[in-house]
Amino acid sequence: MTLTANPKRPYRRILLKLSGEALMGEQGYGLDPAVVRSIAREVAAVHEHGTEVALVVGGGNLFRGRDSSALGIDRATADYMGMLGTVMNGLALQDALEKLGVPTRVQTAIGMNEVAEPFIRRRAERHLELGRVVLLVAGTGNPYFSTDTAAALRAVELHADVLLKATKVEGVYESDPLRNPLARRYHSLSYTEALQREIEVMDGAAVQLCKENGLPIIVFNLAPGNVERVMNGEPIGTIVARDVSAVLAGEES
Repeated sequence: MTLTANPKRPYRRILLKLSGEALMGEQGYGLDPAVVRSIAREVAAVHEHGTEVALVVGGGNLFRGRDSSALGIDRATADYMGMLGTVMNGLALQDALEKLGVPTRVQTAIGMNEVAEPFIRRRAERHLELGRVVLLVAGTGNPYFSTDTAAALRAVELHADVLLKATKVEGVYESDPLRNPLARRYHSLSYTEALQREIEVMDGAAVQLCKENGLPIIVFNLAPGNVERVMNGEPIGTIVARDVSAVLAGEES
């Protein structure tokens, strides 16, 4: 099935980045089935309108490689363990999406032919053109690179119109809003501002890659309906772009 994009929507092809933590809900570890189903419904609603969707998911709900030093595990080994966590999360989301009738493919940066396809850029693009949601797992396949960087890399490779990063807060703040309730939210930032101020939009390598390729980033809260709102062009969250004034013309700061 080849989807026809909705001309009223600003983005034809998106890459949605989900943290592993988003999948665990309030239980503190693992997968919350209700949350997985809720996220799948969000993606399905966007897909139904003809948007091509690629998805990168983290593995922090199962294992975080960068926290491995406390366990005495070599960092590279721990990062590979974290990549395996992203595969499990991707398979869970695939199952939830297909139960909603959404065709999917899982592509992995680490070879595991019995579980998922290898990541092949042209094949991934063809899946998107045919109306399949492509779940991209195992990061870049290399240790020392975050899933933020993997998301930026895949978004650029697949010629996505925008990189959407779903989080637990409303956007990008000057400080942690969970610790400082008075922290100011940025409605918009340039790539240079994000990098120079070391604002936690995504890691620096991911922001730099987006800057070099002119790929806008939108950071927003993964609340029910918000993916759809972003897709409708509503000014929620924080947008990071080269020419913010052009993208956000008329939005109040």
